[in-house]
This record gives sequence, C-alpha cells and structure tokens, in this order.
Amino acid sequence: MEPGVAVTLKAPKHLGWKIAALAISALLWVAVSGEPDLVTTRAVPILYRNLAPQFLLTGDIPESVRVEVRGSAAQLSSSALADAVALFDLGTIATPGEQTFTIAESNVNLPRGVTFLRAVPSQLRLRIARFAMKDVPVEVRVNGAVAPGYRLVSATAIPGSLRIAGSENRVNAISGVETDALEIDGLTQSVERRANAFVSDPQVRFESSPIVSVKLTIERIGN
Repeated sequence: MEPGVAVTLKAPKHLGWKIAALAISALLWVAVSGEPDLVTTRAVPILYRNLAPQFLLTGDIPESVRVEVRGSAAQLSSSALADAVALFDLGTIATPGEQTFTIAESNVNLPRGVTFLRAVPSQLRLRIARFAMKDVPVEVRVNGAVAPGYRLVSATAIPGSLRIAGSENRVNAISGVETDALEIDGLTQSVERRANAFVSDPQVRFESSPIVSVKLTIERIGN
C-alpha cells in the first residue's frame, strides 16, 4: 500500500437490520427464559378405552379428575389445556370386580412443556361387572274404568317381551318391565294404543325401542 493513500471499508449490506434482528431475538430469549413457572390445578375429563365387550363399568364412574401442573402462563392458559385428558387403558382387565388405577404422568395427555405434578384423587377405583342381556315380559298398566255395561277383557302388549341389558346382577334382579298407564275411562270398544315401557333400575337399559303397541280388548257385559 502506497504511503498517504486512504482505505475505505464498506459496511456489509443491511448490517443495521441484521443487528436489530439479533437484538430483538436476544430480548425475546431473555423474556421467555426469564418467565417464571406457574402452578395451577385443572379438572380434566377421563376417557376409558379397550374395555372388553363382555364387561362394563358400574356404580359411580369418575368422569373427571383434578390435576396439578406446572408451566408458563401461556402453557397453562385455558386454550392451551383445552385438549388435556386423563386416559386409562382397560384392556388388561380379565375378570369382574374392583380394579384400582394410579393416576400418573403417563395417564395424562398434556401440552409440550407442561409438567404433571399430581392428581386429586391420586387413584381411581373402578367397579367392573359382567355384561348380560335377557328378554323380560311387558306388563300393561291401565288407569280408570270402561263405560258401565262393558268390561276390559285383556290388555296385551305387542311385542309381549323386551330385551334389557346391563350388569349381570342387576339384569338378573329384574323379572319384568311395565308400560306407562293407559287411560281407559269411558271406553266402549276395543282400541290399540302405543305406550312407553319403563325399567325400574336406572343402570339397566333397553336394547331396542321401549315403545310397544297395546291392544285393549273391550266387550259388552252379557254378550
């Protein structure tokens, strides 16, 4: 280089923008890394899967559990935890009876970055019963009296039996179902009406429609 010759160094193109971007990234990193963790509790729904078709859950079946979790304010927001669930695989159950399940981190589906701390209650005790079905007769109920000079010969449900289902012990305890009461006041001729059948145990259900046709046969006395 010759004496007295000045050298000018050119700054890289867009250097200012690059420095600004680096500064913003650094500030964001500091803000995120410096954000304190929060702890909250949240009720999450419980889902059960893979229960064999010959079994069912009975009694008071837990539908949700409260979990205590840790994370940032954004991670613990309602929208971030909207899909959180507690999942229990019942595929290993081979016999009816009571089964206890401990609620661990592996059971709870949480967003990335959220830490599971504990659940309240910490365990679930489920009652497993054997599933059963059977056909039971339908008893027709009537209310009132036919017109004077007439009598009710029969009240026949069609079909005469309905299939019920539920836990084995509850199904076995039911000998029949009955219809809602049909009003027969003042009737002078045979009629056919529809009625709903009712099963007294709320944990037993009908396997098909509970609606039956009822044939009311009425005749004049002395015929």
